[in-house]
Amino acid sequence: MSAYEISRRNLFLASSAMAGGLAMSQVISGDAQAAVPQSDVKSPGFKRFKLGDFEITTLLDGLRPGDGPFPTFGANQSQEAVAELMRANFLPETKIVNGFTPVLINTGSDLVLVDTGFGEGGRQNGLGQLEANMKGAGYTPDQVTLVVITHMHGDHIGGLINGETPGFPNARYVGGQIEYDLWTDTARTGTSAEGNAKAVNAKVKPLAEKFTFIKAGDAVVPGITSEAAYGHTPGHMIFHVESAGKRLVLTADTANHYVASLQRPDWEVAFDTDKAMGAATRKKVFDMIAADKVPFIGYHMPFPGVGFVEKQEVGYRFVPVTYQFDV
Repeated sequence: MSAYEISRRNLFLASSAMAGGLAMSQVISGDAQAAVPQSDVKSPGFKRFKLGDFEITTLLDGLRPGDGPFPTFGANQSQEAVAELMRANFLPETKIVNGFTPVLINTGSDLVLVDTGFGEGGRQNGLGQLEANMKGAGYTPDQVTLVVITHMHGDHIGGLINGETPGFPNARYVGGQIEYDLWTDTARTGTSAEGNAKAVNAKVKPLAEKFTFIKAGDAVVPGITSEAAYGHTPGHMIFHVESAGKRLVLTADTANHYVASLQRPDWEVAFDTDKAMGAATRKKVFDMIAADKVPFIGYHMPFPGVGFVEKQEVGYRFVPVTYQFDV
């Protein structure tokens, strides 16, 4: 190829680029004049998948931003140690977003709701979205036949009663005997636990006649069985869900942060009643989940709350579910 041919070719490419630039400039200018407003439509607040013959739907009750994770997580560590772990995981050092994820299980015989979110009392703060997201997922609260309560903190029982009206009018209820006895004991009066005790007396006690209070190890319906996971509260329970040879674990509040509580299970959590027991329970439960390679749903894991854990030299790595249930 001659120098003349190379020169002609370069001139042609340059001319094309200039023309393209002019056309692109015109397109950009046109787009700017006809800008599309940003959408304020929210992302869907549910995720559905099959587990054997069961249908599982996780439902977002809302997201709560705030300061943290230190000292809510890692109060027995230095603030810098917590910040360093957050940086290593591409997370902010001083801000946190906490999610709340009840679970709906259609067994074919029962429509089981595990935990109820904040209810109407949380809606002024953008929480209490369970009912709306349940409807978005194709169900209504009156279709729920069984409500299971993992433990009786306010973000799990708030939706049981909205005002004077039961949130799930046709349901029967299951909760732990230890939890109920603890929070309805008048010994809570005048202690730091009094506020939550009042919530239990307002939300759970009026429905007590419709409750079956169980001990750890009891089944609630075929395929859903409880297990003790004490520490977060004295009666906190997890639930094993099994159908047609498939299995997952509802870990509730065993781990409350996918990095701070899983990568560092020994770090204290402010919400745990017995912090040493809470840490021991975390390791026991997630050792089992990692060894069995089963999925779990954590109430405070990043929505949709479903994932696996891989055991590491220290703690566990959270692996969010992607398409495992779709193939």
